[in-house]
Parts: sequence; C-alpha cells; structure tokens
Amino acid sequence: MVPLVVHRRLDVDGVRVFYRESVPERGDAPVMLLLHGFPSASHQFRRLIDALGGRYRLIAPDYPGFGHTEVPDGFAYSFDRLADVVEGFVRGLGLGRFVMYVFDFGAPVGFRLAERHPEWIAGLIVQNGNAYEEGLSEAARDFIALRPEVEGAEKAVRELLTLSGTRGQYETGVAEPELIAPDGWTLDQHFLDLPGRKEAQVALAFDYRSNLERYGAWQAWLREHTPPALIVWGAGDPFFPEPGARAYLRELPDAELHLLDTGHFALEERLPQIAPLIADFVDRTWTPGA
Repeated sequence: MVPLVVHRRLDVDGVRVFYRESVPERGDAPVMLLLHGFPSASHQFRRLIDALGGRYRLIAPDYPGFGHTEVPDGFAYSFDRLADVVEGFVRGLGLGRFVMYVFDFGAPVGFRLAERHPEWIAGLIVQNGNAYEEGLSEAARDFIALRPEVEGAEKAVRELLTLSGTRGQYETGVAEPELIAPDGWTLDQHFLDLPGRKEAQVALAFDYRSNLERYGAWQAWLREHTPPALIVWGAGDPFFPEPGARAYLRELPDAELHLLDTGHFALEERLPQIAPLIADFVDRTWTPGA
C-alpha cells in the first residue's frame, strides 16, 4: 500500500522550509531524516518514501536555495547556514532522535548537525556522501579548488548548472540508463533556473572547501560516537568514487558496506536493492523509546 505523504512548510527564522513527510501505520514508527544532494531537493526521495513510508516516518526537507523552500532577501548561502536552517527545522518539528540519511550535500549538512547534537543521531545511512580526502575524484578536486577571485571560475561553476550538466550527474556511471527516469534532472533544472538559484549554487560551490576543512572533525565524531551505520554507494560516481565509501570503515569498522553498480544518484537506478537494505538496517538498530 502506498503511504500517505503530506507536503508542508515550516518557518525557520524567516525561511519557509518545504518538506515531505510520510504518515506510517504505527504512531511509534522509527523516524528518518532524509538530507538531499545537489542540485536536487526532497523530490529525489519520492520513490523511497513510497517504498518505506508506510513502515517509517520519513521526513525530507528542501534546503534554502533548493526545491520549494523560500528564503528572505539577503539570505547568505553557506554550508553553515544550511545546517543552521536544518537544525531549526528539526527543532521546529520536535524531533529528538532519528536515523539520518546523508547524500552528497546532505553529508556536510548532516555532519554539522551531528557535531552539534550527537544525541539526535540514532543511526547513519551514507549514500555517496563524502567525508574523506580519498573520496574526491580529480574532477571534484579541480572543481573545489575554484576560487571566486580567479578569472573564469564562476563560469566553470555555472557550466555545471546547465541542463546537460544536471543530466550528466544522473546518467554518468550508471549500468542501465533506461532505468533512469528523466523527471529527476528535468525538475532539478526547473528549480536551478528560478531567479536567484544559480547565484545560490555559485556561493555554495565556492564555500565547498569549508567542508574539506572539517573532514578531520567529522571523522573524529564518527570514532567517538560510533553510530550504527549503513553505507550504500554508487561505485560509478564521477565525483565521489568508491574509496570514499571504504574510508568510513576506518572509523566505523562494524558499518555495513554495499557497493552498487550505478552512479551518483543511486536511488534512481537501484531503489529495489537499496530500500530493503535500509529497512533491514533500521529494524535491527532502532531502539524504541531510547
């Protein structure tokens, strides 16, 4: 049975955060916070929510600068600010404990959240969300090295924000291209083309180096708190290659690792494999009432 899914907005310091939330059959169902990647939004989890939303309370917000979330004039885009808003969103919903799913941009947002509130994290699902130097491809390193004061740097960022750049993120490294629906990249591009959105993405691109500076702190957090962890990774990811997935095992040797024959947006092609892995992981690690 397809679960009931509600679509709401929550005001967080003037930011109207749009989010999707499933209504599970049980009121005490495990809670999962789904943190999306670039250049997508909560809609990237639509099929996962349909698959698992009847058993778990799945909550997926859109960050400022993404999807349907609305920001006030003058909002300053950085990864710290995205984390501030998500932190306020979690508080606003009254969430005290959840399994956190981090993908792509969701990793720097989510790990900032975990640093601030380790008591919130009941478990960690990492899907192509990097926290290690070896998890950066040469193309990713070159992109992160761009600086706003360098001639041509902003143009290079903006080239990634075109339809061909967006579509390429979905199709590169996949095993069966016919399984990738065009809806994802088409909707992503619609949002990217809204007024002010490309400027937001340029600002975040130039701030991405702040994430590398925190890798050591995030790794220390993992070693200290050792959350139960499931790592599912598209091995054909052109930005975050397979070594970034294996690197988590240094801090989390008991983590469950699955390398899948797909690309960056692994859910688009491998949902039938990933959804049961998530369900099994949550069922084994969630402690009611803890």
